[in-house]
Amino acid sequence: MTDPLFDVSGRVVLVTGGSRGLGAAMSTGLAARGARVVIASRKLASCEELAAKISDSGGQAYPLQCHVGDWESLDSVVDAAASRWGRLDGLINNAGMSPLAPSLLDTSQTLFDKVVGVNLKGPTRLTALAAAAMASTGGGSIVNISSLASVKPTPVAPIYGAAKAGLNALTAATAIEYAGVGVRVNCIICGTFDTDAASGFVRNPDLLPGVVKPIALGRVGRPEEVVGAVVYLLSDASSYTTGSLMTIDGGVAG
Repeated sequence: MTDPLFDVSGRVVLVTGGSRGLGAAMSTGLAARGARVVIASRKLASCEELAAKISDSGGQAYPLQCHVGDWESLDSVVDAAASRWGRLDGLINNAGMSPLAPSLLDTSQTLFDKVVGVNLKGPTRLTALAAAAMASTGGGSIVNISSLASVKPTPVAPIYGAAKAGLNALTAATAIEYAGVGVRVNCIICGTFDTDAASGFVRNPDLLPGVVKPIALGRVGRPEEVVGAVVYLLSDASSYTTGSLMTIDGGVAG
């Protein structure tokens, strides 16, 4: 039996970037524990595919197309998520992108706007809209998915690191703003996980030794290993936790 403290059954949770990688693991893991999951991403077909798998396993999931970087469209996204089951209890700002540029000088305005749009601008708007929806039904929990790049930035992806650092700051600010309406806001700073987005180096036998060298556990994370923290932050177990930055990176030294 699930400890009632960690019970998320019946809660409606919107997961952006929810059809693949960490998002898929969170969507699947939450649905397996009784949550009603709204799986959102740009590719509706991928959302529909995962939602069908969850439904076939006895869970509840609803696919929803969402371009996080499109500010004007996010009102309808949150409206659709909240309308599906009559409420919205959780939001996981997971969608992200980290394309590389040859150098900072060669970083175009278009690339900058895309990275900031998906990693910071979209979560900012979604947080505001979701918090309003949650407040109308008694409160809820928002979980931002950040990156180790936000606290250990590298010149390989400086804009991504800067955007995720902004997400960390957004977490702290909104936790204060929405505390009075029963909405908690927390952040998970993720290290390296074995996802399709990171496959270029975590699944490359020549590069992998260098990747895991600074990790105390000596390996990259499995996507499902983020689910426990998400369940904690969305459940009553974390009722006195807001504005926190939780790091899940296998123990990165330095």
